[in-house]
Amino acid sequence: MNIALLFEEDFISPNVALLSDRRLKHLQEIRNIQQGDQIAVGKANGMIGQANVTQITEQSVQLAITWTKQPPTPLPITLIIALPRPKMVKRIIQTLTTMGVKELYFINSYKVEKSFWQSPWLTEPKLLENVILGLEQAMDTQLPNIHLRKRFKPFVEDELPAIAENSLRLVAHPGGHQSCPIQVKQQTTLAIGPEGGFIPYEIEKLLGCGFEAVTLGDRILRTETAAPVLLSKLF
Repeated sequence: MNIALLFEEDFISPNVALLSDRRLKHLQEIRNIQQGDQIAVGKANGMIGQANVTQITEQSVQLAITWTKQPPTPLPITLIIALPRPKMVKRIIQTLTTMGVKELYFINSYKVEKSFWQSPWLTEPKLLENVILGLEQAMDTQLPNIHLRKRFKPFVEDELPAIAENSLRLVAHPGGHQSCPIQVKQQTTLAIGPEGGFIPYEIEKLLGCGFEAVTLGDRILRTETAAPVLLSKLF
């Protein structure tokens, strides 16, 4: 935890916060903080600052905060990912949040098993839990928006044109002939399929929506690997 992320319910006044949950446990057991120490803090969807530990007990720690700067600039991307295996979801969310993705869609695909949508990792509390872990790692405060779309065709036909409007539209596909572009400066919408890629019908629908198929080469990567590699090449 490189930064303690604070929410409205943590504040007892505009610049004073009280922590009494897992963040307190981390500060006590991992950071071994003492009264008078300073730690980095951030307000959810707000600024970053420095906090003085003004009081600490076994039950809580009180922080006096001075706000100093804005959070890091987000990546100019909307990321669309075919829902991966449940055990990968939490890692992918943490990684993408750490890298600065602020708009993330998990969508259905022919290769996505129906049972994946029943995963407890897709519940709102679990999504938020992994978002927070990613933000704390990156010293960021801006919570990403995570959207779940269980039907491929209605999403692509009814929502995707507006989502991808005025952006560079790319779909990562093992059968693509165009290499993934690098050092992109413009707003981008990137779709990543399940392992092995989208089926031909799905690729056709995405191409019909103005997307261009790009590739990372001959190797087939897992989603949790492909996503950060693509973001690194693009930005």
